[in-house]
Amino acid sequence: MTTEHTVKSFDEELKRLGDMVAQMGGLAEAQLQAAIESLVSRDAEQAARVVQSDARIDQLERQISTQTVRMLALRQPMAVDLREIVAALKISSDIERIGDYSANVAKRAIALTQSPPMRPVGGIARMGRLVQQIIKDILDAYSAHDADKAVAAWKRDQEVDDMYNSLFRELLTYMMEDPRNIGPSTHLIFIAKNIERMGDHATNIAEIIHFLVRGEDITEARPKSDKTSFAVVTPPEETV
Repeated sequence: MTTEHTVKSFDEELKRLGDMVAQMGGLAEAQLQAAIESLVSRDAEQAARVVQSDARIDQLERQISTQTVRMLALRQPMAVDLREIVAALKISSDIERIGDYSANVAKRAIALTQSPPMRPVGGIARMGRLVQQIIKDILDAYSAHDADKAVAAWKRDQEVDDMYNSLFRELLTYMMEDPRNIGPSTHLIFIAKNIERMGDHATNIAEIIHFLVRGEDITEARPKSDKTSFAVVTPPEETV
């Protein structure tokens, strides 16, 4: 009877842990969406709310960390139970970073309200929506313990990198065409990089889910094609 009660109690703790991770992921996903919306609509008040809401994500990460340490110490889990607890700890760390990057996007969105609108904002919004969808699919994969869905989302990081490379070159061109574009273009480059990094953390989560479910790492090479370190943009010819 004691053993049966202990097993049931442990299962309940694992479920609560998973629910906390899912809640944290949902908040981060919503935060990214709100940050992109504030950028497009040039809504400084909405962006400020995104920055403030990051504290709730940080709080959840601390709670998850405390809970996982407690469970590891008291339950001494093995095999899949151990993977479940460690996965929750690792995933919460990646989600916390996604929340931080969303707050960074919102901060720069506030700064951009002081400058005229720029066309590349539309491309950054599309990139943000793509990363948001990837995050959603990966969180769904975590809830369902679906390794195949996690891998499918993992492979889409290539699309994110391709969009980032294109935006980077476009924004450099804007900066060279008119020095007045340098300030806002710099903010947009940092926003695009923050979104690209969210995609990287989403792929981290996908890899953790795969190991959680299958007990082995993804054997394929991680999709990665950020070429901005080697980008060369030819300045426009001067007209006489």
